[in-house]
Amino acid sequence: MERLTAPSRRTAGWTRAATLTGVACSSAAVLVLEVVLTRVFAVAQFYHFAFLAVSLALLGYGASGSALTVLPRLGRGGPRRWAVLAAAQAVSTVGGYAAANRVPFDSFSVAWDRTQVAWLAAQLLALAVPFLLGGLLIGALLAGRDQPVPIPSRHVYGASLVGSGVGALVAVAVLGRMGGEGVVLFAALVALLGALAFESVARPRSPVRLGAALCLALLLGAGVVWTPGPLEVRLSPYKDLSAALRYPGAEVLSTRWDAAGRVDHVRSEGIRSLPGLSYTYAGVPRAQDAVTVDGDDLSPIPRIEPEDADFAPYLLGSLPYSLRSGGDVLVLEPRGGLDVLVALHEGAGSVTAVEPNRGVLAAARASTPNPYVDGRVTVVVEEPRSYVERTGRRFDVIGLALTSTYRPVTSGAYSLAEDYLLTTDAFERYLDRLAPGGILSAVRWLQTPPSEETRLLALAADAARRSGADPEASVVALRGYATSLVMLAPDGFGPGEMARIRSFAEERRFDLVAGPGVTDGESNRYNRLPEDAYRELASALLTTGDPGPVIDSARFDIAPPHDDHPFFGHYFRWSQAGEVLDSIGSSWQPFGGAGYFVLVVLLGLAVAGGGLLIVAPLVLARSWRRAAPARVRWWTVGYFGLLGVAFLFVEIPLAQRYILLVGRPTTALATVLFALLVSSGTGSLASHRLPWRGSAVALTVAALLTPFVLDPLTALLLPFPTAIRILFGSVALAPLGFLMGVMFPKGLAELERRAPDLVPWAWGINGVASVVSAVASALLALSFGFRAVVLAGAVCYGLSALLARQGATGGQEAPAAATRSG
Repeated sequence: MERLTAPSRRTAGWTRAATLTGVACSSAAVLVLEVVLTRVFAVAQFYHFAFLAVSLALLGYGASGSALTVLPRLGRGGPRRWAVLAAAQAVSTVGGYAAANRVPFDSFSVAWDRTQVAWLAAQLLALAVPFLLGGLLIGALLAGRDQPVPIPSRHVYGASLVGSGVGALVAVAVLGRMGGEGVVLFAALVALLGALAFESVARPRSPVRLGAALCLALLLGAGVVWTPGPLEVRLSPYKDLSAALRYPGAEVLSTRWDAAGRVDHVRSEGIRSLPGLSYTYAGVPRAQDAVTVDGDDLSPIPRIEPEDADFAPYLLGSLPYSLRSGGDVLVLEPRGGLDVLVALHEGAGSVTAVEPNRGVLAAARASTPNPYVDGRVTVVVEEPRSYVERTGRRFDVIGLALTSTYRPVTSGAYSLAEDYLLTTDAFERYLDRLAPGGILSAVRWLQTPPSEETRLLALAADAARRSGADPEASVVALRGYATSLVMLAPDGFGPGEMARIRSFAEERRFDLVAGPGVTDGESNRYNRLPEDAYRELASALLTTGDPGPVIDSARFDIAPPHDDHPFFGHYFRWSQAGEVLDSIGSSWQPFGGAGYFVLVVLLGLAVAGGGLLIVAPLVLARSWRRAAPARVRWWTVGYFGLLGVAFLFVEIPLAQRYILLVGRPTTALATVLFALLVSSGTGSLASHRLPWRGSAVALTVAALLTPFVLDPLTALLLPFPTAIRILFGSVALAPLGFLMGVMFPKGLAELERRAPDLVPWAWGINGVASVVSAVASALLALSFGFRAVVLAGAVCYGLSALLARQGATGGQEAPAAATRSG
């Protein structure tokens, strides 16, 4: 390769700045797409599909490293090739999304229809292309070939990390204005800006090309404002919104996107949803509006005045409000407002409704009449846990609204959903906010076999014990034919109240499950079962001093969740594996009833595919295999593989844990990505000044301390506004992220000295290991909690410290890559 003429200092500075700007833009586009795909997957399919976005991004990066190793020409060509890769990334961002959006994948029939497997593969491959191209671009620059001016790999890696972090934050910021489809176009626009930056380096005196590219960017920018029809998210036909719109005359009145999800306001004569309604109600429920979040969890908006809600006393959830008529009520996440309406009808003196989703409130308030306009109602737009932490008020009733639609517990498809309102820590805080004689109540769906409703009862019993109350005297549970009510009064239910509860159950034909003085003869009277397992489990949980053996003997996992393991919807035990696998193909549920095993299968595919991507270069790229000693190759696999595993073992559980701190999952993911990636980019830029092994040891200690610092930090920050929580939560992660950013460029500098041709392979190994660890971290968190996963990441960093060269620094990087030809 002909050595390039050294440019002037000013030109060299411009070239470096433009190149790093292109790197940052390409990486930002990748993260914008990754974040928005978590929302698009959640809307188009179901929650567990959102997890695939992270895996897709990492898989693309891993595959890019292997491709550059086997086909090094992909990374050659300098700025012209970089511009082409960035432009192709932009085109494939829109094209891949549009193609995937039209794929007729059906998750409910995949277990018996093999064509669905092919459709799923086609969908994922289409979406993986922009991530692959982005990875090729960064990997080519890290390899350092054909650079007009030398740029240290730590600068390339740092610019990539900073761009990625900013992209994650920007994605959330623009989601509300552009919508999911618009943000996809925005990601393409950002990638195109990166192509322009590279083109300015390759052809600084070509105004025609730059002008044409700028016009294309402007057209794409216009598309962000006006989203073409082919990009509109295609909903699964099994979503609540899809089902509601099949009713004649049904229409969507409004659609709103934000970090909390996509909110749709629906009007239909067919919506008459009253969960927990007694079959003794002789009236005809009136038509309602409804609101859905991410196309699912349809919540009714009752268009009726409180005094006209004659059905309210027939709802199972009305009981606590009637027992404390005239009291102060707190309703958490009331969504469309049904619980607010019931509390008003039952005579509540005041109702405080804490709803975190502004889009939901906007939809509910657009309906006339609606419960939120009543003078007794105070609406608070805030995360419920944050409000409970900061308020000094005491309430006579705290009600946890039923916000989800019925989902068969056997599918396991919703095990990954974090719910910080239904944990032991949350219940402890709720009891602190009860007035003397107050009641904490919650309604959940009745599952067969017992699981969801029984876990709620176990949670209430645990909270009673923690508060010093007697569970047998302070917990009451009833069930109808589809729902179950659990009430907890730490001061106990007296004989007079139990008489009212018995009268309510008899008149409305609800079955008593547990309560002071309730006998077996009083249960299973109206909604009869051959064996009343609900009553048996409830009695054992409330009367046994140590409920552990009872919980362990249950068919499903009904242990009370806690903030480190907030998976209320995860009931799976490995002893059920055979039964679940036998049901595949005979259950009309996502993945044939084996939704939990999606993660297991995905982990197996990640390990197999990752192994192939790592081994293939060893077989196909023999030239550098001969040039690099075996011990160097093994060191490369071990060191960069450990970094990939460790980074995601820290990042993923922190993103899940930050949901409690900052609110919605997308906001938490963006906050953690921004904090870790930007600070990691800073660490990369400073890595040449720091000792290698010393940094690795410091990082290991920081990762070990992080989960123990996070709990008191969360408790301290929860009472503050969201912006303050995000700010200080980000700052708290900065030291950890800074040290995380040091390790990769240190390893690259070592490879540049010992085996420079292995750099693309190392990039691929890191990406592949990240794919495996992203899936493994989710599985480990479901089994052991977030703290255990972060500690496992710290162990991986500790092992990488053993592979770090004692006292080595990155200041001795290889000479200008522009002098090398691959």
